[in-house]
Amino acid sequence: MRSAWADAWRELVATACRTVADGLVVGTSGNVSVRIGDTVLVTPSGIAYDRLGPDELCAVDLDGRPVAGDLVPTSELPMHLAVYRSTGAAAVVHTHAVHATAVSTLVDELPAIHYMAAALGGPVRVAPYAPYGSEELAAHVREALRDRSGCLLRNHGTVVYADSLGRAYDDTAQLEWMCRVWLAAASVPGRTPSLLPPGELDRVAERLRGYGQHGRPARAEPRGTRPPSGG
Repeated sequence: MRSAWADAWRELVATACRTVADGLVVGTSGNVSVRIGDTVLVTPSGIAYDRLGPDELCAVDLDGRPVAGDLVPTSELPMHLAVYRSTGAAAVVHTHAVHATAVSTLVDELPAIHYMAAALGGPVRVAPYAPYGSEELAAHVREALRDRSGCLLRNHGTVVYADSLGRAYDDTAQLEWMCRVWLAAASVPGRTPSLLPPGELDRVAERLRGYGQHGRPARAEPRGTRPPSGG
């Protein structure tokens, strides 16, 4: 198990660093976690990701109790744990991506501007605002993720989960891109962006199930719905 933790921690740190390099967060503003059995490895609070070493483990159980390491977990731990308790998630990525955060201040749901919305289960909901790190925010996120694998946080950022850290990151990047597309289209004076109807998103979701290389793991299934497959 400790070997699995070490491998997962290395991937977690690399992914957290990538969120900064790709402009999805500034400094330590986002956070990343992975679940291994009943243990959650999560980025610590207030430490630059490129300063995290292989021995600086931060692990808690599903109730948030420390399991390994001396670092204090991210303040958003309640949100991560809420996702793990209510879904089949194996990884969670939270960012403060610029375009997604901007969209979260304008609408209650990111419209189906592109077919990749199907990869997240459909039009992406915006969770109501609540203070960061609060149980209230965690509850809002849990509801916004009903039948979805990603959501926006009002005046805050994004949360995406998947069956692997790589896939959670890729879907996070896709969500930021879709927000950028919607903002660009919606900003054209006198024009209204065309949107995809629900039936088309269903067709795309079906096609995405067979996309890519054979043997790729299936997406973690949101409770109460069929798994929304990604591209």
